[in-house]
Amino acid sequence: MLNYLEPLIESAVANVRLAKVTRRGVLGTTGAFALAAYAMPARAFDTYATGAASMEHGLVEDPMVFVSIDAEGTVTLVAHRSEMGTGSRTSIPMVMADEMEADWARVKIVQAPGDEPRYGNQDTDGSRSMRHHIQMARKIGGAVRTMLARAAAEQWGLDPAQVTVEMHEVKAPSGQSLGFGELAEAAMAQPVPAHEDIAYKSEDQFRYIGKGEVQITDLHDITTGNAIYGADVILPGMKCAVIARPPVVGGKALSFDATEALKVPGVESVHELPYASMPTQFAPLGGIAVVARNTWAATQGRDRLEIEWEAGPHGGYSSEPYMAEMIATSEQPGTVARDQGDFDAALAGAAKTFTGTYTQDHIAHIPMEPPAAIASYTAEGLEIWAPVQSPYTTRKDAAKALGLDIGQVTVNVTLLGGGFGRKSKADFVTEAALLSREVGAPVRVQWTREDDVKHSFYHTTSVERIDVALDESGKVTGWRHRSVAPSILSTFAPDEGNVLPLELAMGMTDLPFDLPNIRCEHGKALAHTRIGWFRSVSNIPHAWAIGSCVGELAHELGKDQKEMWLELIGAPRSLDLKQAGLSDDFWNYGEPMDEFPIETGRLANVLNVAADGIGYGQDLPEGEAIGLAVHRSFVSYVACAARVKVVEGRITVPEMHMAIDCGFAANPERIQSQLQGAAVMGMTVALHSGITFEDGAVIQSNYYDYDVVRSDNFPAVVTHIVPQPFSVHATGVGEPGVPPVSPAIANALFAATGERRRHLPMGTEA
Repeated sequence: MLNYLEPLIESAVANVRLAKVTRRGVLGTTGAFALAAYAMPARAFDTYATGAASMEHGLVEDPMVFVSIDAEGTVTLVAHRSEMGTGSRTSIPMVMADEMEADWARVKIVQAPGDEPRYGNQDTDGSRSMRHHIQMARKIGGAVRTMLARAAAEQWGLDPAQVTVEMHEVKAPSGQSLGFGELAEAAMAQPVPAHEDIAYKSEDQFRYIGKGEVQITDLHDITTGNAIYGADVILPGMKCAVIARPPVVGGKALSFDATEALKVPGVESVHELPYASMPTQFAPLGGIAVVARNTWAATQGRDRLEIEWEAGPHGGYSSEPYMAEMIATSEQPGTVARDQGDFDAALAGAAKTFTGTYTQDHIAHIPMEPPAAIASYTAEGLEIWAPVQSPYTTRKDAAKALGLDIGQVTVNVTLLGGGFGRKSKADFVTEAALLSREVGAPVRVQWTREDDVKHSFYHTTSVERIDVALDESGKVTGWRHRSVAPSILSTFAPDEGNVLPLELAMGMTDLPFDLPNIRCEHGKALAHTRIGWFRSVSNIPHAWAIGSCVGELAHELGKDQKEMWLELIGAPRSLDLKQAGLSDDFWNYGEPMDEFPIETGRLANVLNVAADGIGYGQDLPEGEAIGLAVHRSFVSYVACAARVKVVEGRITVPEMHMAIDCGFAANPERIQSQLQGAAVMGMTVALHSGITFEDGAVIQSNYYDYDVVRSDNFPAVVTHIVPQPFSVHATGVGEPGVPPVSPAIANALFAATGERRRHLPMGTEA
């Protein structure tokens, strides 16, 4: 998630404007049609932060081939984003196919290698694949359809307006028809039509878009075991490697003895990798690598290494005292990030006040597929196969580490067995590249589950303190939110303990409550481990705190949860930045505020939809209750209604309803899947996930002490998609489902048991 920070580190300001750019013509190959289309620049942050989701999408002049048609009529579409269950490899090509009137049964999808100058931004993150590319995909498909129509019209001596394109054929009024394959070469000779010359389909003409009938293209291979993930790639002469990494970030080996490791059958060599210090960026942590003929031998060899580690400057990092420090910081005034009205006056004149402090441990991604990468270094260059979310960043990092020109590096993207932001950091790929050069053969670096838990880029830990002022009637008159958390900036630049404005804009400074006095502040917190984006990023702690506080206020005031939420959200309106005490350059997930406003009516609506769906207000048995929470993130609106049931002292969640307003729902099948996955991941965050440190090292190591939701407590998740016409921008889906889940569960648990929990993870014992 959010792999767009490199330019931001240089300027620390997300205030970039999208330049007007040009488009060029057609690139062809003999006997086939190939449309050269153009996407955004290679600068990931520039693309995301400029409002590139505008209906008029800028295209740059570097061409990329998205569509080709062979003489048999097979349409090949290039997927330029990685596939990790989000459907990117299907949904964007599906839009192209629909607009060009291709028969989906005759479409083949190929994965693009990492090449942003050719393919445009390739970072699968930020819940932006569809919202940034649906218009581009329609332009590509519409251009192909127009060119096919023109080619057929020339052959028939007709005006192009007289012919129609339907289901892989171009038809004349006389009944004549030509297939796409028959027209491929002639269509190739046509100039690319200008945007205004393309007669786009109307919404009622869509064949696939918005229908939810197209399954992900990899579904059959995934379910039959034929899909190729990172560790499935096998090259002739390939070696396998595992690495003993420093337990503490910034640490290194003072000495090591590989004598016993080299005695393990199959172990061939041992190598010391260069060490990283903070800020690490995406560089490997370093350590001692054991290279063998197979992974089992490499692992056994690693177990027999004798290493004396030096902890380095972060060896004193322990979670409990660090949390106490952050809590103390939250009790003091911080740097003001939003100041609306006069909170101090509201607090001084309050008839009653309420304070809640909500905390959260670090979180690890733990995708089902741990990191793995294959690299083959030769005199000609470096070729990589890996499950990465950011293939071009991977390519750049590998080239830099090996001193190669980027043109000497090729990155082939495999399927990802989960990513959630972890696989946008390709430290594991650079490890494989370094070792391949060292041993003179292809090398697969395999991370074990323990490696993944102990050496990740972790979601930040945080303290969120909310102070509320109330008048004599019980109405909220003032709201102050103080956030203290180490920043993701610390991974990229010398750490000063300050968060980025975009981190605060994720569900904190954009608070949409209809209150006269709102203040948001942040305090300093230095990072002592690698902080990385995690699915929905800073929205998790902010939504956790705000949603829990709303539940607590409802109890304090004797109000219903839903009533409390709706009262705070207020009447339908768009948030006025100036009135809210925010600047005009407020970070809105990189989108222009006039096209993606913060609309409280949509927020309240999804809350009502989720509540109605689960039957909120029904009488439930003792020890059972429903909790509500709602949150806007990635310019989408998501509500969660969770039913909690305490069974023999254990917290269970038998049912959860998720309601989302993501604008136009381009692929409902994937939206439903994403919300189901987000519900379960959010439940894991709420009850199970917590990474803690002692003397700089991670305490947890595997699923037995870093647990996830399992089948014996797996909720029935019902997804409600708020229908919107195509005129309403498609927004984010992959990430915004996670944030409201934890507060919804906490509110349900309190309603069921009377016990209020303010720390994540909450645990599973009631």
